[in-house]
Amino acid sequence: MPTGDTAPEPTVRSVEEPVPDVDAWGRSESFRALTRRLYDPIYRYWLRAEWEGLEHVPLDGGALLVANHGGAIPSDAPVIMHGVETELLRPVYGLAENLFRQLPVVGTLWSRAGGVPAHPDNAYRLLHDDRQLVLVFPEGTKGTGKLVKERYRLRRFGRGGFVEIAMRAGVPVVPIAVIGNEEAMPILWKSERVAKLLGLPYFPITANQFVYGPVLGYVAPLPAKFRVRVLPPVRFDVEPGRERYNRGMVMDESERIRALIQHEVDDMLRARHSIWRG
Repeated sequence: MPTGDTAPEPTVRSVEEPVPDVDAWGRSESFRALTRRLYDPIYRYWLRAEWEGLEHVPLDGGALLVANHGGAIPSDAPVIMHGVETELLRPVYGLAENLFRQLPVVGTLWSRAGGVPAHPDNAYRLLHDDRQLVLVFPEGTKGTGKLVKERYRLRRFGRGGFVEIAMRAGVPVVPIAVIGNEEAMPILWKSERVAKLLGLPYFPITANQFVYGPVLGYVAPLPAKFRVRVLPPVRFDVEPGRERYNRGMVMDESERIRALIQHEVDDMLRARHSIWRG
């Protein structure tokens, strides 16, 4: 019979430990499922999104989805994420400005829904290490801040950083052309003074505010018909994993992708009979 203290036997759990619902990026699959359920009626019956070429989105491995951007509070990101996730059953991580993460409550909800701060390291890890689909809008706030008279004129795709990330990660770029986003929340006027006071890239007055009121007009989109066209993946004949790539080549590829998307946007606009009916 031992007389000293003995260490207790380790407890064996009869029930498996629950799998954490929130991943390393802050995305919650249960929250994402809830947002899809709530957003689905808007997607199907209000914006009535229709897709072409969805088969061009890879069913496995990393890929960078690149689309044109528009609307004061853009509806293109949720439409693309919802469509890919419901049709292909693959999660999509959306890169966006850090502004969203800094907002109380909104920042947390944004992360739980799959939003990730737009930084090259984040994009590379998602694409290369995690082999995920990543959605990016290279126009940034230059695209969403366009006035209604400037709609569907794609802005410069930054400095081509998205191309360099795709090259380094060894993944394709999948170009996506969208129409309907510019009319869902068009900007009639912008106040530079208010934007500066609030630290925002722009402060818009939208057509929606004359329909829904001054507050709801920043949230509710107009029922513009959305059409989304996915183009064949663009692959780069370069060695992945390098720290830097030829700047001229990167810029040429960036402009080529921008021109491809602009061409498809123009083509869809020519075929469109009505903003509201498509």
